[in-house]
Amino acid sequence: MSVPAWRADPYRDALLAGQGPLFLRRDDGWLLPLEVERWCAPPDGADTTVLARCRGTVLDVGCGPGRLVVALAALGRVALGLDVSREAVERTERNGGAALCRSVFDPLPGGGRWETVLLIDGNIGIGGDPAALLLRIAELTGPDGLLLVEVADHDLDEQVVVRVDDGRGAPGESFPWARVGEQALLRYAEDTGWVADDRWRSAGRSFLRLRRR
Repeated sequence: MSVPAWRADPYRDALLAGQGPLFLRRDDGWLLPLEVERWCAPPDGADTTVLARCRGTVLDVGCGPGRLVVALAALGRVALGLDVSREAVERTERNGGAALCRSVFDPLPGGGRWETVLLIDGNIGIGGDPAALLLRIAELTGPDGLLLVEVADHDLDEQVVVRVDDGRGAPGESFPWARVGEQALLRYAEDTGWVADDRWRSAGRSFLRLRRR
């Protein structure tokens, strides 16, 4: 399944600069700020709560500039990042992590054997269809696989078409996206063979850990 995604120059340019402004923009003009500076910095306190829950081999879907992959590699862990942005992958590799420039829906190494998969920084939205994404992650993990997901703070369940926008009139190409809160994620999990066994908040961010049912 080929999914259009963040191939636009505004995203690349923000990663090159290590800072925004950068937004997801809906057709009605609504903007969601993207935290480029945090993504390009070392893991923060909330990130460390995610890293502490990783087990075994780790696949970071939508790794961006790779802060989590790099941190895991520094700990001697086997970790691989995925991102459709060439600049994101190159930045991850320059910092000492391993990454592939692919969509999660592309053929991938280690299918059925990844022990932990990450969907952090809102990446449950990839492809605009959370159920399809959860089913794909189930194909990539083993029977005891873990999925760590960051969810929206509000009870959202929104599928939209967006563009990456730098706020200065330079929009990228459109692609499907989703925003999912905890209750919506639990519904999608129930429908796709996952069950939540941990949930937590840190530094204003919300996370769930799912296991294969």
